[in-house]
Amino acid sequence: MRFNYRIVFIITALVFTLSATLTVINYLTSMETTREQLKNSALPLTIDNIYTEIQKNIIEPNLIASMMAHDTFLIDWLSHEEDDQQQIVHYLETIQNKYQMFTAFLVSDKSRNYYSAKGMLDKVDKKSPNSQWYLDFQKTSELSEINIDYNTHMGSELIMFINHKILDSDYHMIGATGVGLKTSYINDMLKVFRQRYQFSVYFVDVNGKVVIAEQNVKKLNNLSDIPDLARQLSDIIGKGSQVFEYTEAGEAFLLNRKYISELDLYLIVEAKVNNFTQAAEETFYLNVLLSTVITLLISFIIVLYVRKIHLKLDKLASNDDLTNLPNRRSFHDELAKQLLLKERYNSELSLLFIDIDNFKEVNDTKGHDVGDKVLKSLANVLNGNVRKSDFVARWGGEEFIILLIGSDINQAQVIAEQLRSQIANSKHLSQYAQQQVTISLGATSVTNEDNIDTILKRADLALYKAKSKGKNCVVSD
Repeated sequence: MRFNYRIVFIITALVFTLSATLTVINYLTSMETTREQLKNSALPLTIDNIYTEIQKNIIEPNLIASMMAHDTFLIDWLSHEEDDQQQIVHYLETIQNKYQMFTAFLVSDKSRNYYSAKGMLDKVDKKSPNSQWYLDFQKTSELSEINIDYNTHMGSELIMFINHKILDSDYHMIGATGVGLKTSYINDMLKVFRQRYQFSVYFVDVNGKVVIAEQNVKKLNNLSDIPDLARQLSDIIGKGSQVFEYTEAGEAFLLNRKYISELDLYLIVEAKVNNFTQAAEETFYLNVLLSTVITLLISFIIVLYVRKIHLKLDKLASNDDLTNLPNRRSFHDELAKQLLLKERYNSELSLLFIDIDNFKEVNDTKGHDVGDKVLKSLANVLNGNVRKSDFVARWGGEEFIILLIGSDINQAQVIAEQLRSQIANSKHLSQYAQQQVTISLGATSVTNEDNIDTILKRADLALYKAKSKGKNCVVSD
């Protein structure tokens, strides 16, 4: 026995030494490569992800604005002296509500009226800041544009406007139309990248002025406020994607920029280098701890054959020993998995909650051994009368639960009724219990807003109603 422990000690020492050596080498390598990975991989990837997200949020509204610009109703309405303003207000309101836009608008080149779903908001005026976009748009040769701007008639929040020119049959501009989106989705996106990846993300214009940043977080007003960036400003304000380095208050930073032509802004992704090298150091200590734990675990497994014990315990933890059905814990795991699949594929999912009627009477009058036989026999009936894809589990006591995968509430009710009838007419169950055995069932189908708690609560309520109705019946909720 002493010899065996010596062998275990030697193996433990070798494994730990090897693991610790690899961890130290990995740490030193990580410290050297983290900066390069951040510069060449993480920052460019982040910029591309944000750019893709912005494009995704622009494509559909741009199609809607284009559709409006080519709508014969708008063209005819503008050509007929704008005789019924209520018609155009109703049209814009319909577009705004149907596509969930922040605003939909129309500007008439002839009358200079600016219409929205609220009516005529303004008139195009050379002296009005709200009109400058239209005057500039008129002068361009482009048929559409995207800009981020304020409109005092629509609040103080930045709005992304997608503008399209309206042309008559001679291809003369007779107005402009389009939609407006709140830029709050950009703020949410910036917050995610800051919290999850420790990147500071913001947008600047051609002068280096910060135009869009996460609210109440980014305090920088202009890139030129930082001396190192001020010296590189002419290089930063350029096309394409490029990484720059600078220091501020003794801290090293990496900055990546990408020009977004759709917005005429520069997307900036910034990382404090220490945040990432610190993460590498924390990872090193964590790896040392994990190496120690794993080494001790290996020794423990060698001595006590923990793998065998673990497999046995895992089976006991996942299955009900009496009925050999999965237990409540396994059902929770399966339900959580199926909810994720439903969210991804929008598949049907229903649940049956089952309770044996008057089971306490069987236990009290016939004995617990008879009750156990009834439970096992009923488990076999349930397992044998559902599809292989469905999931049957023992919830506890005389309660069972079934997850019907790919079944809506109508199918669930049919299956529940079949199970109820099968059990009520089972001779084996009657013989075991020396009386008729019946069940009550609560059925429910899973909605997109459901979570595990709401599903189980609704199924339990349906079962309670079935019990209240006199038992031996199916109630859906």
